[in-house]
Amino acid sequence: MTSTKDIMTLAVEIGDAMLRNGAEIYRVEDSVIHILDAYEVENFDAYVLSNGIFASANENREDACSMIRHVPLGSTNLGKIAALNQLVRDICTRSCSLQEAWERLRQCQKLPSYSRLLCALACGVGNSCFCYLFGGGVADICLAVAVGFLEQCLLFAFQSHKVSRFLTNVFASMFVSAASLLAFMSGLPVLYDKLIIGSIMPLLPGIVFTTSIRDFYNGDYLSGTIHLIDALLTALCIAVGVCIPILCVRFLGGGPVL
Repeated sequence: MTSTKDIMTLAVEIGDAMLRNGAEIYRVEDSVIHILDAYEVENFDAYVLSNGIFASANENREDACSMIRHVPLGSTNLGKIAALNQLVRDICTRSCSLQEAWERLRQCQKLPSYSRLLCALACGVGNSCFCYLFGGGVADICLAVAVGFLEQCLLFAFQSHKVSRFLTNVFASMFVSAASLLAFMSGLPVLYDKLIIGSIMPLLPGIVFTTSIRDFYNGDYLSGTIHLIDALLTALCIAVGVCIPILCVRFLGGGPVL
C-alpha cells in the first residue's frame, strides 16, 4: 500500500521541479493539489510561494505528513515545464502509477538544454534585432552580434563559478557599456547608446516582472512582491553596471565626446 509520505514526496518534487524552471505560482499549487487528490489523499493542503512549497496531509491521522521545500529563484525552461505539465495530466487521469511517475519525473529533470554555443549565437542575433528596433544602423547591428555573443559567454562563465545574480548583472552590463564605448571612441561609426540599449535586453527581468503582475492579479500578493522586488533590484544592478563605464570615461576626460 502506498503511504501518504510517498505521495506527498512525489507531489512536492514535481512542484519543486516546476517552480525551479519558472512555472507560475498558481500552476504549481494547482498541480500539487491535483496530484494529492489523484492518489486519493484526504484532508490535504498546499501553499506555494515564489521560492518555497508548504504541504501537509492527514493531519489528524497516524500517517500524517508535512513537508517544506525551499526553492531558489531560477531561470525559465519551457520545455521542462511542458513535460511536467503532461506528467501531472497523466497522473490526474489515473494513467500513471506512482513508480511510473517517479521514472517520468527523473526523465523530465534530465531533459537536455540548448547548447551554450547556440545560446550565445541566439543572444547575439537577439541583441542585433533589438538594436535595429531602437534605431541602430548597420554598424551597430553587426557589432551587437559580437557583443551579445561575448556577453552570453561571460554569463556562462559567471554561472559556472556560481557568482550571485546581482553581481552577474552588474558585471555583464559593465561589459556591454564598456565595449560599446570602446567601439565608439575607436572611431567606428556606431551609436553607442543604441548599442547599449540593444545589448542589455537579455539581462532585463521582463519575465520576472510579468510574473509579479500575474501573481498580484491572482491574489498571490506575497509571491508578487518577491518577484517585483527581484525585478527592481535586477534593473538597478543593470543601471549601475551601465553607468560605471560612462562615468569613468567622463572622469578621464571623455565628457565632451560623450
